[in-house]
Amino acid sequence: MSTLVIVGTQWGDEGKGKIVDVLTKKADYVVRFQGGANAGHTLVINQKKYIFHLIPSGIFWPQTVCIIGNGVVVDPEVLIEEIEKLKNEGLNINPDKLMISERAHVIMPYHKALDLAREKKAKHHKLGTTCRGIGPCYEDKAARKGFRLIDLIYPNFFKEKLKSIIEEKNVILKYLGEKPIEFKEVYERYIKYGEYLKPYLTDVSQILWGAKKENKNILFEGAQGTFLDLDHGTYPYVTSSNTLAGNACCGTGLGPLDVDLVMGIIKAYTTRVGSGPFPTEIKNHIEEYLRTKGNEYGSTTGRPRRCGWLDLILVKTAIRLNSIKALALTKLDVLSGLEKVKICIGYEYKGKKIDYLPSSVLEINNLKPIYQELPGWKKDIKNIKNFEELPNETKLYIKTIEEYLGIPFYLISIGPERENCLILKNPFES
Repeated sequence: MSTLVIVGTQWGDEGKGKIVDVLTKKADYVVRFQGGANAGHTLVINQKKYIFHLIPSGIFWPQTVCIIGNGVVVDPEVLIEEIEKLKNEGLNINPDKLMISERAHVIMPYHKALDLAREKKAKHHKLGTTCRGIGPCYEDKAARKGFRLIDLIYPNFFKEKLKSIIEEKNVILKYLGEKPIEFKEVYERYIKYGEYLKPYLTDVSQILWGAKKENKNILFEGAQGTFLDLDHGTYPYVTSSNTLAGNACCGTGLGPLDVDLVMGIIKAYTTRVGSGPFPTEIKNHIEEYLRTKGNEYGSTTGRPRRCGWLDLILVKTAIRLNSIKALALTKLDVLSGLEKVKICIGYEYKGKKIDYLPSSVLEINNLKPIYQELPGWKKDIKNIKNFEELPNETKLYIKTIEEYLGIPFYLISIGPERENCLILKNPFES
């Protein structure tokens, strides 16, 4: 084993950051391959919380090189702020520790302005975007009007292209009733960003190709979750990039035959931030119980997450879309204290039972979940050190999920700290 891709099997917020952090103990490289500062990975180390939006979750392990791939859209201001915070924590964040693809696209001030203006104008049809400029940046990338990080170190090239693009964006912003973007301020600020980030820029594809040849352990870290994927998620209530494991290759420049294993992360229940269909959403006191106990508030926006029962139809679909062969279960401790727990094992649609997620959100909104009810458990499981110590009801919950999906659990997270994790099998040792 040398190459492992970590993906979320739900709508994000599955606890991927913690699993990445735990597995990074055996990793030489941790690589982020898509999304932008709209993602938030939360780590709790020695009872201190750290939230990252761009820097990979493995940054605290001394032997590990962290890489931001070309598929990520980078907000330089956010990235530099994260680097400086880590330096203030005493970490040596140098170009040998953090590498950034020179091909990664840059989020510009007009991207954020457009994102916010569109969401305001949408009124009753909001997508629930974080307004971090992610969508407009990917739009410009596809339209071949974007800036890559490498462009920021060529002032004359950057200046000429920026002038014409800001003229165009200001026409749109004026139509939307927003203030124009000032060219001079943006130019001067982004040139400084380029000077700061220049030492970290590199050809990530070559770095990873060399690492693979040397049989180094490489861990790819996805942001968001499977059903926020631009193509296979609950469109249009999705993110603006491909969140699936296949994009680990496109978003970094490593070939598809060089991926050895894909691990899917399952939260023990289901959550969703923002708008969009959610078949197993709970509309009673249990939702608030899960939200409060699980601290279900967005790492990026602080918005309360919608909560519901575990949906195995979602997870089963994610397994197919990502070629998942290993699983990790997170936030199992949050279910402690409930009399009964439910798992969705099918849907009813127009009087018929189905075991797949329809393509249309209109159809998804009319699904009725079919549940299997299991006994809950009262015991606080956070400090348990091995699998056998778990309550029988907890083990039944885990076994039921494994049997339905036909995929084994490698890790089970039972609390927020690094130490609150039962490692049943280390994927880097399989």
